[in-house]
Amino acid sequence: MEKIERYREYILKLLSDRAQFGSSYEEIEIQTIFDIERDHYQLVQTGWRNQRRFYGCFLHVDIKDGKIWVQHDGTEIAIADELVSLGVPKEDIVLAFHDPYIRQFTGFAVG
Repeated sequence: MEKIERYREYILKLLSDRAQFGSSYEEIEIQTIFDIERDHYQLVQTGWRNQRRFYGCFLHVDIKDGKIWVQHDGTEIAIADELVSLGVPKEDIVLAFHDPYIRQFTGFAVG
């Protein structure tokens, strides 16, 4: 349980830090969505620019079965690498956006 709490802290900090940078467009807001009870964490962008709607999740991380599952990472700096630099072992990080067969070649957990 101690490990999961530490993983939650890492995820909350990394996503909060990224949200503080905001968007390069003032009309677009970056929101954090944290469901700590069910261990779902997201960064979404929302707003309008040039009369066009912007909305979408660009980072989604879950904690399942004692591992961090990166469901989607549309950022320039991979959150998996940041987690490793914080001390999370690669075998506790699943790159869920890769096909299960491909995961065995990533150096991270398969599932």
